[in-house]
Amino acid sequence: MSRVAKQPIEIPAGVEVKINGQEFYAKGSKGEMNMVLHDAVSVAQEEKILSVSPKSVSDYAMAGTMRALLNNIITGVSAGFEKKLELVGVGYRAQSKGKTLNLALGFSHPVDYAVPEGITIETPSQTEIVITGTDKQRVGQVAAEIRAFRPPEPYKGKGVKYAGERILRKEAKKK
Repeated sequence: MSRVAKQPIEIPAGVEVKINGQEFYAKGSKGEMNMVLHDAVSVAQEEKILSVSPKSVSDYAMAGTMRALLNNIITGVSAGFEKKLELVGVGYRAQSKGKTLNLALGFSHPVDYAVPEGITIETPSQTEIVITGTDKQRVGQVAAEIRAFRPPEPYKGKGVKYAGERILRKEAKKK
């Protein structure tokens, strides 16, 4: 049985939540999001607390998943999500221009990444990228797509890595 589904979700101040049948809607200071709930799950709201319950005993896993997704929506519209990337390597640079991110990653050509709707990308320095948005999945997906242009390599550690990520280094071949 899922222990995640049994935990209630607290709705922070400034977040408006509506449940209409199987449709869930949340609006906060960072934006608004909606989601269609799974048929095997029911959601009840009591003042500032949401509780997720399965409709049958075999649906606890789905109830845990729905509870996690609803919690991510509420956190996203109130506080938002953020991922930081670092560029490691000589000549590796990032520059944000409107809705495109321009990357110099050691290729013979610059890499232009079109920023999707609902995501903002900032470059505080030439080797840092900060991705923010209300949708946790989308923020993580954008970070993964940018990292995939040049993932960190194990010998020198050059590439695009998440902030705080440890790269397992290999020893160079000896003669």
